[in-house]
Amino acid sequence: MKNNMKNIQRLFMALLLLAMCTACNKEEESSPQKTDDVKEEETSAPSEERNIYPLTGLRSDEKEGQRAFAVMINNHPAARPQSGLQQADIVYEVLSEGNITRFLAIYQSNQPAAIGPVRSAREYYVDLSTGYDAVFISHGWSPQAKETLENGKLDYLNGLFYDGTLFWRADFRKAPHNSYISAENIKEGAELNRIDLQKQPKPLPFADTKETPKGDSGLEAIVRYDQSDVWNSEYKYDKQTEKYLRYSNNEQTKDLETGEAIAVNNLFIAEMKHQTIDDYGRRAIDLTSGGKGILLQKGVSRQVEWRNIDGRILPYLNGKPIGFVPGKTWINIVPALENHVSLH
Repeated sequence: MKNNMKNIQRLFMALLLLAMCTACNKEEESSPQKTDDVKEEETSAPSEERNIYPLTGLRSDEKEGQRAFAVMINNHPAARPQSGLQQADIVYEVLSEGNITRFLAIYQSNQPAAIGPVRSAREYYVDLSTGYDAVFISHGWSPQAKETLENGKLDYLNGLFYDGTLFWRADFRKAPHNSYISAENIKEGAELNRIDLQKQPKPLPFADTKETPKGDSGLEAIVRYDQSDVWNSEYKYDKQTEKYLRYSNNEQTKDLETGEAIAVNNLFIAEMKHQTIDDYGRRAIDLTSGGKGILLQKGVSRQVEWRNIDGRILPYLNGKPIGFVPGKTWINIVPALENHVSLH
């Protein structure tokens, strides 16, 4: 009897030890990984969640992006110096009538307090905006641009309907060189017209900032729209900032309010077929067929081709896309490279 009791006690103690060991093993299996691993995950998470402005490739501290807006900006000598042009992420310079160029400035990362002088639209400027799904801003329009916009191709605000409200007139300039708008007024106009400003554009392709492009010297480029310097655009490379500074009519292009200079990380010059379509001298420009181009980055120029990818004019080399250097991009469109562009 005593032996049986001892055997039962031994069996009970063995079962108790077995249960305790099993519980310990389960606790170890369900416990978190090492503290070092958790710290590594915690420190790596913020870098993965960093926001990048989609049209500049630069870091953003904003949690949510917003929709881009594209503004027609006057480049007549009576409209210089302009306001807010240096804050645009992308700027197209294109001929309108005769030897006069206008700018299409696309904003997403900055919200200028003054933009202008704002000028009237042409159809190809509207088409250039579609690749960014931008809200289109102009003061006036050609018959072709009017038809395109009224058919719902893009959301838009026109100074013809908001002169003196969303758009204001500067008293130090004469019409039509004195119409201005602000980012806040664009937002107000969007709210009035139930235009959604939440959807930000898809990112542009960007290059590794550590890579130096290979090509010819590209320290200076002159884009000639006329024999006179009045309509020419000159870009000079600044080695310190690795940006191109813009000049026109032998004067550096600076902001009216702040004096801040135009500083460009990417200068892309694209050759496109131009055609005069009416007695007024308005043009049609072939934005879709592709063609020759010159890309200048970090003091280097490369002969490339341009392609229209989902409404965006992008550089290609040997059939492969070339990434932009993070920062601001200016795109000059010309009828022929050999007649309008010189590099130094």
